[in-house]
Parts: sequence; structure tokens; C-alpha cells
Amino acid sequence: MTPATGRPDDNGRGPDLTPETTARDASPAAGATGTGGASVAENRAAPLLRLSGIVKTFPGVRALDGVDLTVLPGEVHCLLGQNGAGKSTLIKVLSGAHQPDEGSIEWLGEPVRFTKPTAALRAGLATIYQELDLVDDLTVAENVFLGHEPRRLGFSSRGVARRRARELLARLGHGEIPVGREVGRLPAAGKQIVSMARALSHDARLIIMDEPSAVLAHDEVENLFRVIRDLTSAGVAVIYISHRLAEIRDIGDRVTILKDGRTVAVNLPARTTPTAEVVRLMTGRNVEYVFPARRGDRADAPSAAPGDTAPASGDSTGAREDASAERGDTAAARDAAATRDGTAATPRVETAAVRAGVVRGPEAAAPLLRVTGLGRPGEFEGISFSVRAGEIVGLAGLVGAGRSEILEAVYGARKSATGTVEVDGKTLRRGSVQAAVAAGMGLAPEERKSQALLLGEPVYRNVALASLRRFSRLGFLRRGLERAEVSAVTSSLDLRPADPRRVMRTLSGGNQQKAVVSRWLLGRTRLLLLDEPTRGVDIGARAELYALIRSLADQGVGVLMVSSEVPEVLGLADRVLVVREGHVVHEAPASELTEAQVLDLVMAGERVTTGR
Repeated sequence: MTPATGRPDDNGRGPDLTPETTARDASPAAGATGTGGASVAENRAAPLLRLSGIVKTFPGVRALDGVDLTVLPGEVHCLLGQNGAGKSTLIKVLSGAHQPDEGSIEWLGEPVRFTKPTAALRAGLATIYQELDLVDDLTVAENVFLGHEPRRLGFSSRGVARRRARELLARLGHGEIPVGREVGRLPAAGKQIVSMARALSHDARLIIMDEPSAVLAHDEVENLFRVIRDLTSAGVAVIYISHRLAEIRDIGDRVTILKDGRTVAVNLPARTTPTAEVVRLMTGRNVEYVFPARRGDRADAPSAAPGDTAPASGDSTGAREDASAERGDTAAARDAAATRDGTAATPRVETAAVRAGVVRGPEAAAPLLRVTGLGRPGEFEGISFSVRAGEIVGLAGLVGAGRSEILEAVYGARKSATGTVEVDGKTLRRGSVQAAVAAGMGLAPEERKSQALLLGEPVYRNVALASLRRFSRLGFLRRGLERAEVSAVTSSLDLRPADPRRVMRTLSGGNQQKAVVSRWLLGRTRLLLLDEPTRGVDIGARAELYALIRSLADQGVGVLMVSSEVPEVLGLADRVLVVREGHVVHEAPASELTEAQVLDLVMAGERVTTGR
């Protein structure tokens, strides 16, 4: 067994830490330095938080199975693991939402038991959840101080709340957010900032951040890191959870990895531990991202892994290397990874196009979707593009550039003021979701939990939601037929657990996303709109979703996707539209773009006339 410092052993395999090698036994790497500049080794005598042997069991599930974690003052401690590894349950134990069945928690050297979230907040431990817990009908200031409103003479002082809220937002670099505006009117990125301001309002000594950058643009992530560095320099500790491993290297000090509810590695140096080692510990695989080969790139042999072998001839493979190089990706073709890991190959899903026998290469097909001159005041204007059957078109740009709004207008969820949307040459009625669905269009929205799923209902009801008419007879639903057809489509996507009666909220993020896609496959969708399809999804499930999207395109489904991760757009899409401030400023095959070029375009690009 290797030392608890988490350094790779002599044979290069990396740490082989078992759950018995715990945080309380291990010491930090010698000389490791916290984000705030203080030596982590100097602080280890007085940990801020120590968890020992935490166990949490739910009916039929042992979510945590002896987890250990030690957090030091002024450090950024990164907690990694796949969806379902136990991170969310651990957060709820720390925040007082769940009580551990076994184990102990020490806070500032004293044993504690947080019986409710307010107790943790009063102690100085604040949590920013991935699914934001804001009240849409309250103002920004009211949300920031909800439950601990500033008071004067026994009465709430709105003036003081607004002033202090402005100060907190300015500290976060977002003083432009109006403190009197209702939170429900803010974009997703704005809501994230308000949630962070709420955590800071409690004068916390430890802040848990669960996927804080998931809805932030590139420049906003840099601002987030600036805020974190300011906090840690003042002695505040941060537990940082993210599926973006490049962020861990940028901001983290030490890393703890969970797998199947257990601690499998502790004290890994965040900046120097190889990505491949982190991925192996999390998943048992050796790759972070796996982009399936495009139709035109394929040969009998799997495509090369960027950085592993020389690229095959052709621009697309080289461009894929360029797009992933800055992220440190070591992706191999999914089929090759599946062969090594013993997992299933790319799923085969029978689509409407396959049943009709009309699958063709996208270059030969007439446009399935044509958007001409689409505009909506204050959001976007002059948007024109097309999507062919079997083609994946990606929209790249910063958060707030209008990408999601364009997607929703195409789907009819937002009524455009100008322009037309045509499917198979037929113009759809503006602002009509019903017309879009009838034309064979489906949308997987950015906020899947609040906009796409009924979390308290079983999987089969969520998947069948858009196809209920198929299962009704004389006004009654045929539940047996409904469950049978749902089981068939979810099995084809390898949705886990394979129980259509399972309540939706108990599924991991990746499997919830598969359920949304299953809904539209059941409805024989020909055009799939995906808004941030891998947001909050772990590495293993992300690779599966990539393979699923490419498989659908190969079988004739047109795909229009939005992603804030430029390497994801370049690695998955056939063609890319770069959106800046509500305009398409550039359009090109993904093989002709690099990440640096796209970022340059979205931040300072010249507008280019496009639309084909």
C-alpha cells in the first residue's frame, strides 16, 4: 500500500488507498500550501472539521459506509466522486439535514451533532447546494437574509438588508444585480451568485460549495475563484465539489475521493495528482472524457486517444485534440474504453428514423430544422441556422449570451417576436410547445429538476408524460403497456437502477438526464434540443451520455445542443454556432475550431453573417 499522502507509487499506478486509510490517520503532503498562502501542514494540529467513520443508511441503501474527512482552516478541500458515491448525503449530514447512524463529527475540536440546518449555520458552517434553495417570489435581499433578517428595535429592517446585500454582491463581483428584484426573474447564473451571497451573510468559517460553477461562464468561474481565494486568505475553509477536474487543479489544495459511499483516497495533492489517477480512483477507468467518433471520422479501428497516439489523418481528430488539450483530457474512443472496462458499447436505440428506414449522412440530408431571422427584444436577434437529420449542432457562448433563450424559442417555450421556425419545410406557430412536439421536437432543459421532472413520481410516469395519449383507452391509462414500453426504452439507455417504479428524486443526475431523453425517444422524437446535457453529471455517466447522443444522431435524429463547456461542444458537435450578446458571430465545422478560438470569439469576436 502506498503512503497516505496520496502520491503515485513507484510503478506509476498511483495511490492504492483503501477505506481503512482514513483522513484522521493521514497527514497532508509535506509543504502543501493553502489557497490563502498559509501552509496546510502548519494548520494540521487544529483541524476545523473532522469526520470519523460516518455511516448513513436508507431503506435498502447504505449511502455512507464509514466516511472520514478532515478539513483545515484556510484550505480548499476538494471532495470528488461519481454521482451516487455519497457526496450529496455527506453534505446533508454536515449541514444537519440528515443525522448519521454511526460515526462522529468534531467542529473546532469539539464533538457536535447538528440536529437541523439552522444549527450548522449558527455554528458557522454554510452550504451552497447544487440545486439552489432560493425562493423565486422573494427579492434578492430577502433571499440573502432569509431566516436571519437584520432587525432594528425588534422589527425587520429592509433598508439594512438591502445595503448589506449590495455589499455582499459587490464582494462577489456582481454589484450589478438589483437587490430589489425578485429572484425568479434572474438567470441561473444570477441565482447562483445570490446563493453564494446568502452563505457569506452567515459569517461562515466553512462553506460547502456543491458544483458552484455548473451554471457559470468562463469569466464568472475566474471571479468565483477570486472570491474563494479571498475567503481562504481570511482563514475560511471551503469544501469544493465539482465534476470539472481542471477546476480542482486550479483552486484546490487537497482532494478526498469517495466511491460507493466509502473513502478510497485522502490527501491527494490537487495540483499535481494526474487526471488519469483521479478518474481511475473515481470510476475504475483511465479517461476523463470520451467523445465518440463522428460519422465521417470512423474507421474499423477506434479513434485515437488525444495525447496517447498520433491522430489519424483529417482535421477533425486533430481539432478534437486541440479542444481537449487545455482541459488535460486523455479521452479514448468509447468503444475502446468499453472493451477495457467490460462495459457495454454504444447503446443502440431504435428511433423513428430507423423504423422508417430513412437514416442518411447529415451532409446529404435536407434540413430537418430551419431557423430564419429569429428575434426576441433584449435577448437575441437575427438568428438563422439549420440542423439536418443525423447532425449535431452546438451553440457555444457565455452564460447570458442568449443560447438557452434561442433553444426555448425554437421549442416554443418563449414566443419570438420575429423570424420563423420550420420543421421539414413546415412553419411552426410561434410560442407553441404543442406545435413543436407534434412536429417531432423534444427539449431537455437546463434545469431538469425544476423544468422537466416530477421528482416525487416514479420513473415510468416521468418518461411517459409526453406520450400519455398512446396509452389511453376510453379515458383510462393502460398502466401495464405504459410500464412495458417505458422499461424497453430506459433499458436501451442503460438507465440505472432498472426499476421503472423507482421514485425519480432517488436517481443520480446522469440517470435523471437519461430519463428526460427517454421521454422523447418514447415519443418518437426526430429533433432533440439539449440544454447543458451534462450539467452536474459525473465522469462515467457523462461518457455514456456522449455515446447516447452520438448514437441518436447516427440513427437520424437531429440534435441541437447548448453547453457552457467549450471542449464538450467541440468534441461532440458536427457544426458549431458561436453566440455572443444575442447574435451568432461565427459558424464553422467543429473540426475547424479550437477552444482558444471559440473563447476569443465569445469574449471579443466580430459579428459574422451566417445561416445555412
